[in-house]
Amino acid sequence: MQLLNTLYVTIPESYLHLDNDTLRIEIERETRLRVPLHHLSAVVCFGHVMVSPILMHRLADEGKSLVLLDGHGRFKARLEGPVSGNVLLRQAQHRRVASADFCLAAAKSFVAGKLKNCRQVLLRGARENGREDDNTALSDVAEEFARALARLEHATGLDTVRGVEGDAAKRYFAVLPLIVRPDAREVFAMNGRTRRPPQDRMNALLSFLYSMLMNDVRSAVESVGLDPQIGFFHALRPGRAALALDLMEEFRPLLADRLALTLINRRQINAGDFVDHPGGAVTLKDDPRRALVTAYQERKQETLTHPLLESNLALGLAPFVQARLLARHVRGDAETYFPFCPK
Repeated sequence: MQLLNTLYVTIPESYLHLDNDTLRIEIERETRLRVPLHHLSAVVCFGHVMVSPILMHRLADEGKSLVLLDGHGRFKARLEGPVSGNVLLRQAQHRRVASADFCLAAAKSFVAGKLKNCRQVLLRGARENGREDDNTALSDVAEEFARALARLEHATGLDTVRGVEGDAAKRYFAVLPLIVRPDAREVFAMNGRTRRPPQDRMNALLSFLYSMLMNDVRSAVESVGLDPQIGFFHALRPGRAALALDLMEEFRPLLADRLALTLINRRQINAGDFVDHPGGAVTLKDDPRRALVTAYQERKQETLTHPLLESNLALGLAPFVQARLLARHVRGDAETYFPFCPK
């Protein structure tokens, strides 16, 4: 499996068009970038970006998605060609979503993956933190996550699973700022998770990373032929990619939370990189947003050992591998879905 690039276009008024087999980006009639199409898996445009119809057709013909987000990273639209994959897999998926037992088992797996990976973020933060009080607080929540995993195992319904996940998320975000270096904690303080719009710098950072992660996970789900709208844990709603949200849970700590903390602690993201808007919304400025896109792409290139396959894997490929494992479980070829929880 090859890890192709996702092209993120963040500069307003950019114009994307096709130049033979190359995607060319112009700004004010000046060519800024050329990218061979065979290097790309998707194109993601933030805000007011123009795309030529010829390029749209070529992307659709080659199965490369074009995703439109607003300037804050919220999803607007997605253009893609004919849906690939075995129709029998989607039939199986639709049958599975009608099974309460299957949905419960799948939901437990998704949430267990999230809790285990969040717990590793907290334990790593406690190890690297030199302040005893912070270490104690982080370790205590990490231990609570271990107890939450035990409660999750005995959950008898989706509402109980959602309750375990929701309680764990509140505890997690309450102590996450303790992993931030002390001199930056006031700047990156957060009062829980806020979105649409984010109300502080940390939430703005996480929301932007989550929007990129969501695009990657949805692409992974679609690449194996699963229907991204039909999920087993997240409630089904019109226009909601519930299955992509399901699979995304285990990757939030690995591909977004840890990256946000690293960028802050290395002073690659600072207080001046954000804009405070009337009404309390906080967003990233253009230059830091581009730096964040680059850092996210670099994070995806990092190699980890897959705990089930026991082979080295670029982190950016992990959602595609997990989507394949999930498809096997949906078809009945695998009894259980095992989430991605590297040591």
